[in-house]
Amino acid sequence: MLTLRIISFSFKKGLPSDPSGNGGGFIFDCRALPNPGTLEAYKQLTGMQTPVIDYLEQYEAVHEFKAHAHALCEQSVKRYLERGFENLMICFGCTGGQHRSVYCAEETARFLAQKYPVRVLLEHREQQVERVIEGSAA
Repeated sequence: MLTLRIISFSFKKGLPSDPSGNGGGFIFDCRALPNPGTLEAYKQLTGMQTPVIDYLEQYEAVHEFKAHAHALCEQSVKRYLERGFENLMICFGCTGGQHRSVYCAEETARFLAQKYPVRVLLEHREQQVERVIEGSAA
């Protein structure tokens, strides 16, 4: 079974490591997206919470970024499934690893798990949150 390790992180604290030993995968830089963390109302929230999600989803740039990231990831997931690979790491980084990267990791995990027979290990490194999502027909 293909395991997708999807991680949100802060660039300030360094890139995530790959415990699978395979290396590679994707690192997407979310810092070009609108930053809710600069607004007082969102400072204590994360990209898992509705006010932040609503804030980000009002911007076309966010939808475009997600569409491009999803297309790239989906291309690899399809090929990895065909070839019997077991691991793919997909990372989303932003300045603090709290808003934009968390939102993008959540959205990507949900998108891929709904379409493919994969196991998703979703990690929000800076929030110390981890969970497993079983994909369709997984």
